[in-house]
Amino acid sequence: MKNLKTIICLLAICFVAITSCKKDERDLNESINSTGSLSIPQNSQSIKLTPANALATQQFKWTAASPEDGGLILYEVAFDKENGDFSKPMYKVVSDGGGVQPQVTISHKDLTKVAALCGINSSSTGNIKWTVIASKATNRKAGQESRILQLERPAGFAEVPTELYITGSATETGEDLSKAIKMKKLEEGIFEIYTTLKPGSYQLVDKTTSGGKKFFTEGSLVKEGTSAVTVTGSSKVYYLKYDFNVATVVDAVEVQSLGLYMSAYGNEIGKLTYASNGTWQSGNIPVVFFQFSWGRDERYKFAMHTSAGIRYLGSSNVNNVSPVGQGASYFYLNAVTNDQWNNTYKFDPSADNKNVKVLLNLNASGPYTHTVTTQ
Repeated sequence: MKNLKTIICLLAICFVAITSCKKDERDLNESINSTGSLSIPQNSQSIKLTPANALATQQFKWTAASPEDGGLILYEVAFDKENGDFSKPMYKVVSDGGGVQPQVTISHKDLTKVAALCGINSSSTGNIKWTVIASKATNRKAGQESRILQLERPAGFAEVPTELYITGSATETGEDLSKAIKMKKLEEGIFEIYTTLKPGSYQLVDKTTSGGKKFFTEGSLVKEGTSAVTVTGSSKVYYLKYDFNVATVVDAVEVQSLGLYMSAYGNEIGKLTYASNGTWQSGNIPVVFFQFSWGRDERYKFAMHTSAGIRYLGSSNVNNVSPVGQGASYFYLNAVTNDQWNNTYKFDPSADNKNVKVLLNLNASGPYTHTVTTQ
């Protein structure tokens, strides 16, 4: 009898525990009464896009949606072609605050992508349409209101390459795409290269494997396509610079010679010869520090003679110190003015009345730099 009472008590306890673990259940209310009205930008507002300006943005705002139970609503701004119905938006972006705020700020760079997806070409103006999609759980509701936005695209690409290479029979590495020469990326969408071009043709590509995008130049414009640039005449060293933000050839000049310029003499004391892949090297160059009343002067920089005039390469420091004990950054090369004394380097004291050999590197492998070796 005692055991039976124990069993009955245990069963009673289990029943209470089970019933107490049950939670109240109710259906989730996913209803959205209203998706709110659009406020900014105004209908048919015109925006002149400047994607190269990282600070250029456009704000989109609307009134908050109204859920029946006060629950959380998330928002997306959807863009479509002018005649689209948002069933398959061309582009969507989540609102600020991870989707909870009734506003979003979109860069001109991203709006340029939207324009391209909606069929607006570079250097053209066209209309797109936008609305707000509200969602709660699995319920998504597009706004009853939509607005037209007129976008003016500048010359340039909606998506600029992250890397750029040059390839073709006119280049130093020939037509083997896997050996295409990498250009130096200066900033987003801007690339440059020092290289030899010989009779033949070349293209610009964003990959060294098949399937990448191809570009060519036509006058001062950069265009996407399979056409190639033809090179005639003798083999020459060139400096090429491209800005894909505005689809423009910024610079294309012949590099005729490169000299080691010594400030105190106001002249070049030796020449460097182009080797390959953006590098120049010298033979033995005699160095004699200039004798002033206060001491011997050892300052130098480089003079690059181009078809557009002389350009100087030197130190980022206006007034420099001795290279002894300095790190690699001391020898980094920068575009500098033609000032006789400023932004120069100093030879190692051991170079006085000796020969030096200079190696100058202007390729994409790292910072532009040079080395000076005393012989």
